[in-house]
Amino acid sequence: MISPLVYYCKITRCALAAMARDPRRQVTDMIEEHTLLNEIRSWVEIESPTDCTAAVNHMMDRAQATARTGGLQSRRYPGTHGYGDHVLVHAPGDDLARPGILVLSHLDTVHPPGTITHKLPFRVEGDLAYGPGIYDMKSGAMMALAAMCSLVRRGQSTPLPARQLFVSDEEIGSISSRPLIEELARGARYALVTEPARPGGEIVTGRKGTARFTMQVTGRPAHAGTHHAQGQSAIKELAQQILDLEAMTDYAQGITINVGLIQGGTGANVVPETAVAEIDMRMPDSATGLPTVNRILAAAPHNPETQVTITGGINRPGYSKDAAITALFSHAAQLAGRYGIELRDVSSGGGSDGNFTAAMGVPTLDGLGPIGAGAHTLHEHIRIPSLMPRTLLFRDLLATLA
Repeated sequence: MISPLVYYCKITRCALAAMARDPRRQVTDMIEEHTLLNEIRSWVEIESPTDCTAAVNHMMDRAQATARTGGLQSRRYPGTHGYGDHVLVHAPGDDLARPGILVLSHLDTVHPPGTITHKLPFRVEGDLAYGPGIYDMKSGAMMALAAMCSLVRRGQSTPLPARQLFVSDEEIGSISSRPLIEELARGARYALVTEPARPGGEIVTGRKGTARFTMQVTGRPAHAGTHHAQGQSAIKELAQQILDLEAMTDYAQGITINVGLIQGGTGANVVPETAVAEIDMRMPDSATGLPTVNRILAAAPHNPETQVTITGGINRPGYSKDAAITALFSHAAQLAGRYGIELRDVSSGGGSDGNFTAAMGVPTLDGLGPIGAGAHTLHEHIRIPSLMPRTLLFRDLLATLA
């Protein structure tokens, strides 16, 4: 019996040899930089913050239209929990029964409506293109779709069927899309994630796990001037809880706690009755992070006259580079060399939908999108020269993985 690894290597060598013999390899096969950038611009100019369901669905409409124009078919899945729909794109004739390659992309962004008009308009300055969500991650999503369309236009079948899933809620933890991602991952041999490359062009072969919590504190309101002593401040209690939470950060273990959003009170002259904090936690893996998760969930009030309620938990398991991911990265690095790319990899503190697939044992490469910087900021941008080589790398991965 031939071993899976030997079979994988033989298939890869055959595919690479065929690609080298093909004179069309010298042509970009109808993927052109200016056309790709124009399509990316049209996607960026459709603002799609996660909590604007209609806007996200408009973006999903556009993705389906682009796929249809490129000769691909799609399926649409209704969102849940009030979030937008999800779209699965695949080649004609793919009944989704065969194990394949799952490409993961998200079309929701963090920028509020109006950012494209007032604060971060699409613009090109030298080799850089700016716009809300252009780096995280509409460019990467479009690059993968362009690669799939290129293969269909060439009439080239792939050893494994390629499917690209566009989700609507990655930026808030994939609450709606996670069941669908995991369902599709069960039929996947590989997962390729179009999150942006690290600023140096590195791709991601490991990610920390994430947890999210909401802490609600209830006190007793009172007039701050005439009855101050009768009040019990929810904000004071929350302030003490925040110090406890931040003190749980342990850099040696790779655990960080960040209280990133707080709300509370109704006026400066009122002892506040309520206060709320949103908490982010990062960890190398679930086993390492679980004791801290349990400490957070067990938080008790400093002031017994107040109530503290906390909800949440681990929402993305961590993963690290294993033998299967190492083999997949090595294959990608070999392909990248054809385009003058010296591919390097890193482990990232940020989470993505690749956390789900990797935790299920699916070899996963992440950060395959463009080079750039400024994710979630008003200087978010991509490096235009990175578009073509990384799009062609993506196409070659689809064409050779077996």
